[in-house]
Amino acid sequence: MADVKERGYWKDYQAAYEDAIRCTAAKFAPWYVVPADNKWYTRLIVASAVIETLDNLNLHFPDTDKEVKKELQKIKAGLLAEKS
Repeated sequence: MADVKERGYWKDYQAAYEDAIRCTAAKFAPWYVVPADNKWYTRLIVASAVIETLDNLNLHFPDTDKEVKKELQKIKAGLLAEKS
């Protein structure tokens, strides 16, 4: 019977939920509301959001001068030599 009574508050719960999302989401930290009743679809939506976010970060390797590159090559060679 308690569940039946709680159903009467459904609109209130939905309004509170929407307010919470609207008031706490920001461009730099958005919310993603993902349906969870179908696992493969949920995973697809989450993966898509992660990929889109990573693409939008515009990541790239830093530029380095020749001396730093030479040092990095020595470090790489030393690490690869340890594998043997």
